[in-house]
Amino acid sequence: MKKYQIYQVDSFTKERFSGNPAGVVTNAEGLADSQMQNIARELNNSETAFILPPTGSEADIRIRFFTPTTEVPICGHATIGANFVRAVENNLDSQTIIQETDAGNLSIGITKKDGTYQISMTQGKISVQEPLSESIQRRIKIALGITEKQRNKSCPMVIASTGAAKVMIGIDSQDTLDNLTPDLESLKNISTDINCNGYFVFVITPDEENLIHGRMFSPATGINEDPVTGNANGPLGAYLVKYGLIDVSDEPLQFSIIQGEAIHRSGTMIVCVHLNHGVPTKIKIVGNAVIAFQTELEI
Repeated sequence: MKKYQIYQVDSFTKERFSGNPAGVVTNAEGLADSQMQNIARELNNSETAFILPPTGSEADIRIRFFTPTTEVPICGHATIGANFVRAVENNLDSQTIIQETDAGNLSIGITKKDGTYQISMTQGKISVQEPLSESIQRRIKIALGITEKQRNKSCPMVIASTGAAKVMIGIDSQDTLDNLTPDLESLKNISTDINCNGYFVFVITPDEENLIHGRMFSPATGINEDPVTGNANGPLGAYLVKYGLIDVSDEPLQFSIIQGEAIHRSGTMIVCVHLNHGVPTKIKIVGNAVIAFQTELEI
């Protein structure tokens, strides 16, 4: 029998019961895959992170991520949450570590400030594809319940990724965004056809504090709506650059987002895009977190 330390942490926020909740098991060595899946199902967060020793000398820690129904290669908010909890548990000083994931090794920055921590995550390989076919776009619009008039015509509907692919869907207004009621079963079926499980719907608001307001739906992974999504907003940064939707005169490009407003779990993050001659080469997301509660599980 072993006692496992389990946390519920809210990421991309400094306030409990907002942002994106994640489970974190800080001493997961010894758990079988089935046990990790059962713990994730029991906690019932969109993802639970399991901190493990690395498999090689190139990384400092390894993290595996489980939704209530399946393992996924990477998760932004659970990465922020897991490293925040680890820093609190071990009273870490500011430092940079390498985190091993099934999406590759990633650089994680831990900044200690004013008695708490801010976590930055350098994301994986950047990919922004060409626009989806007209027939797929039409199916996605119908499933989301948006009309062609409600689309932002400057925003092509494409798949973008920094480790976990998402469909990028720009729309016309905050009102349209807040009132989306997607057909989740249809989105699941489309995911099978396009090999992409997430749909990130966003509004560009250049005159506000937060450039982006967004919502992310991923019913194919058991997450009907994710409150605040690092693996959507990160690749969105590369997408905005590729399609000329954002001013890139400053380098690195940096902007803030807000997500989760429609489901009353608002959270924010900073997206930082490093460029080389106008081409995105590295994307980093930066966020805060707060521990909601802690418990032990003996198995």
